[in-house]
Amino acid sequence: MNAPAVAGELVTRHAELGDLVALLREQQGRKVDIVASASALRAEGGRLLISGTEPVLSPSGVTRTDGVYRPTATCERGIAEKLKINLPYLRRCRHEAIELWDANVNGWLRRAPETKFLIRGFRGARGEGVARALLSDSYKRVDHLDVLTAALDGVERAGVPITIQGCDLTEQRMYVRLYSPAVEVLAPRLLEGYRSPFTGAEGTDNPVVWGGFVITNSETGCGAAAITPRIVFQVCDNGYTITADAHRAVHLGGKLEEGVIDWSGTTHRKNLELITAKTTDAVRRFLTPAYVQKVVAVMEAKAGVPVERPVETIQVISQQLRFSTEQQDAILGHFIKSGDLTAGGVMHAVTSVARTLPDADAAHEMESRALQVLQLAAHA
Repeated sequence: MNAPAVAGELVTRHAELGDLVALLREQQGRKVDIVASASALRAEGGRLLISGTEPVLSPSGVTRTDGVYRPTATCERGIAEKLKINLPYLRRCRHEAIELWDANVNGWLRRAPETKFLIRGFRGARGEGVARALLSDSYKRVDHLDVLTAALDGVERAGVPITIQGCDLTEQRMYVRLYSPAVEVLAPRLLEGYRSPFTGAEGTDNPVVWGGFVITNSETGCGAAAITPRIVFQVCDNGYTITADAHRAVHLGGKLEEGVIDWSGTTHRKNLELITAKTTDAVRRFLTPAYVQKVVAVMEAKAGVPVERPVETIQVISQQLRFSTEQQDAILGHFIKSGDLTAGGVMHAVTSVARTLPDADAAHEMESRALQVLQLAAHA
């Protein structure tokens, strides 16, 4: 009863593009975005109540009543940040003493009654909706479906053939991974001695590396819309994101008017045009053999260093990069199974483990650390 709202059918992992689009369209019809002052918000039973946000049909016409929204874990984090409440404490209150959750949230809301927030939510089928995020009233909406549509339009304009490798959707972000079979380089030095832990295929026989990128976006304040270059190894389908070269569009705009928001069509079009232009630029920059070869060369400079003490090396790297004990054990297992006992082998093990994680946010974060892992392993 007191658990945060769970996304359930609103999340997916390793989905096809068509399935992701269908899910995003279903969500689009349920979205509600509200700008409300602190005085219009209150906590009751671990839920957020927002004054005058839900339309009700009565004999006298359409009136508005209070909306009831159960926060997700992401929204609860936003509540803690905006009201400056310790998050672990607030979560403990939810699980052990829900009346303290209400008292803390209401107490801090009353101390700043004029402060305005943007609440992003989904309307519920039976009265209780979902509060997805509590954000600044300067937050600029850049929705997943818009980002995906505009980005794929940019890819088409650039004229480079692409393959969708997989799609993820979480409470926090959308991820769409793609690569171009037409943009390939050979990396025999980087794959010498490597064996896929999934299929047993040998890197010596499959030395091809493809260029690609990942499209990411957050609708809930967990990061900018971004186009991040990524390379994919044919032998194992592992991906490596190069975060330093990402193109980003931050979610920051002007102050929003109070009430339920009907987003401006003009602003909407400008967002799409910007994302399309950025994607076109990204494709022309990242989906070239020259760019992929540059990334491979950086990897090759460190990858051949032998790892003499793999258990200790992986333990140290896991501690520095905050991988869990379970993730650390999985990385060691993949490292041994790959047969590549070098710094490059540790890097490959991290990216292959990332593919197996059920949490897409954790998987993307782990994959984005691949080059850092390589550097640490080479100097262990």
